[in-house]
Amino acid sequence: MDLELSARWLAANQELDPRLLPLLRAVARTGSLNQAVASLKLSYRLAWGLLGKTERLLDQPLVVLARGRGAHLSPLGRKLVAADDSATRVLSSRLAPALRALNREVTALRRQAPARPLVIHASHDLALAELRDSIPRAKGVILDLLFRGSLECLADLARRQCDIAGFHMPMPETDVASYAPYRQWLRIRSLKLVRFVTRRQGLIVVRGNPKRIKSLPDLASGRVRFVNRQPGSGTRLMLDHLLAAARISPSRINGYQSEEFTHAAVAATIASGMADAGFGIEAAARQQGLDFVPLAMERYYLAARAATLARPTAQTLLAALKAAAYQKRVRALPGYGTDGMGEAVTVRDVLRTDLAVRPLSRGR
Repeated sequence: MDLELSARWLAANQELDPRLLPLLRAVARTGSLNQAVASLKLSYRLAWGLLGKTERLLDQPLVVLARGRGAHLSPLGRKLVAADDSATRVLSSRLAPALRALNREVTALRRQAPARPLVIHASHDLALAELRDSIPRAKGVILDLLFRGSLECLADLARRQCDIAGFHMPMPETDVASYAPYRQWLRIRSLKLVRFVTRRQGLIVVRGNPKRIKSLPDLASGRVRFVNRQPGSGTRLMLDHLLAAARISPSRINGYQSEEFTHAAVAATIASGMADAGFGIEAAARQQGLDFVPLAMERYYLAARAATLARPTAQTLLAALKAAAYQKRVRALPGYGTDGMGEAVTVRDVLRTDLAVRPLSRGR
């Protein structure tokens, strides 16, 4: 796959969301907003919020919905797509020699790369993208990263569908109730846990917090529209744990069943005006210019079998975690910490309990 060039559009000194142009092109191609979001694997609500936010910024409609006749681009929508196509053609034409040279180098590096990447299934995290960019391909390491829920990732590790599983748990980890959902997966024989980051979790709210949301009971007031994470995600598990501790029934929260699959999607939903609050990491809130109410700290771990961590590619990964430059970038993310990052420990060391030391079976 070759690298390509594309234009970057700004309005009122704000960069337009990079998902906007693909969405407009999909609407033009399919004649339907529903079909467009399905082809791009976006949620309808996220797409609707993205359009609304941009249209308010431009003070012009981009997509016109007609009852019984689908959807089509407005004059401004058509012109924006056409301008983007034209800009991309100009960039590609004028920079063609440099682009061809770069693609030749990429191809050469790809041929030198090892045949087997390091497969990581991980709960969504902003620092993991930084990690992927921090490991030079010249070192022969490719990270095949897939974001899934924490429990799904650990289940994949148990079934040997990935090399490393990224998951997170509330601190302190010795809280038996918060540990319980992870119990069966943390009994894999020879399992090691690598300390990754600490993160601040809490309520992501609209900038200025106009509804004065200060704590979990405020979510049950009936005046707050909430957006949740999907079942099985570490963030959803943490929220449910906190709600149970506060004796708040999820049925009292308007929007508890409304789900997004990443911290970024939750923050984008709130930024678009489709919800008043969500639960997630502070860094996602700050990226969207939203306010944040801290509620808990958690530790993110990378789980792997000892044999996997002994592989040269995994050793390169551990070295990258400990690099000062990478840790500095991680600490720049709001709510993130790097204490103990890169240390490989046993489950017993982490939990200080005998609950996790008996393996599930010899086959795992």
